[in-house]
Amino acid sequence: MRAAVLHETGQDKLEVLDDVEAVGFGPGKVRLRIRATGLCHSDLSAMNGVLPQPAPFVPGHEGAGEVLDVGDGVTGLSAGDRVLVCWLPACGACASCKRGQTHLCLAGFMNAGTPNFKRPGGDVFGFAGTGTFTEEVVVGANCAVPIPDDVPFEIAALIGCGVTTGLGAAINTAQVEAGSSVAVIGCGGVGISAIQGARVQGAAQIIAVDPVAARREAALRFGATEAVSPDEFGDAKQRITAGEGFDYVFEVVGKSVTARTAYENTRRGGTLCVVGAGAMDDNFQVNMFELFFDEKRILPSMYGGGDVLRSYERAIALWRAGRIDLESMITHRVRLDGINDALDQMRTGESLRTCIEL
Repeated sequence: MRAAVLHETGQDKLEVLDDVEAVGFGPGKVRLRIRATGLCHSDLSAMNGVLPQPAPFVPGHEGAGEVLDVGDGVTGLSAGDRVLVCWLPACGACASCKRGQTHLCLAGFMNAGTPNFKRPGGDVFGFAGTGTFTEEVVVGANCAVPIPDDVPFEIAALIGCGVTTGLGAAINTAQVEAGSSVAVIGCGGVGISAIQGARVQGAAQIIAVDPVAARREAALRFGATEAVSPDEFGDAKQRITAGEGFDYVFEVVGKSVTARTAYENTRRGGTLCVVGAGAMDDNFQVNMFELFFDEKRILPSMYGGGDVLRSYERAIALWRAGRIDLESMITHRVRLDGINDALDQMRTGESLRTCIEL
């Protein structure tokens, strides 16, 4: 079986191998044939060590495909079913699940420490307990979510992570109000999805902030009312909000410096929504007086901040209704052999989302 493998954390290239075997099939598990997978910035973060992940590992967590086989005790899934991969499945029994915060369930994270694959040289992990840069993968049955027949695999793959994360940040976490002003810092796939979420919510002004001109141009096509470089952000704040700051600012980069910029450009009483996944040693600081005096809400948003199964259904409904554009988010398509070119395109900002077709 073919898969793209990172041998050591810190390497910037993947090796496409044909001697990888998916392991772990048994009761409660399903074997999937991956048909399409998106390249998400979190994959890069795992490769360079920003996000913790044992190596060697197969990156990828934004995938969709078909069920090949189901283990004993699996209900609701059969061979041939079309599914998307949920990298953060809810167990339904932990304290977070019982509170209705299923996106905070840690059961899925526990899978990251169990190898999903093996090679003649030893075990290979799957990123976030999945690993979708491969032809086949074995996952828990709750990681395989059935999708309607009219949803293409590449669209379902995007919904499996980036789209759900960005839409949910605007709709679930920040709960953007109609007529409000919004700024989004970082306009890759997740940032573009946050822009689309703010548009669906009825925001009056949506300012896209990104250093890459192509991404600023793309943001305008997806609903931003204006797009500026980071150097122009302060002027936009002055011009659009009379210096007060925006009602909502979304940080979709995952760095303390951009989080601080987002905080400073949020109005008093406004909302800073932190969407980007950053490093454990990168500390965001506010002083105690401004925290009290400005009364800005600082809201982290993990995986869209809500029940992911409901969020999947909502994304599909909005896509069917033409309220969000998912097809145009896929700017590049490659086969697995082109994965390293796709990584370079994401690093430079050339791509919004690359679909890897298997």
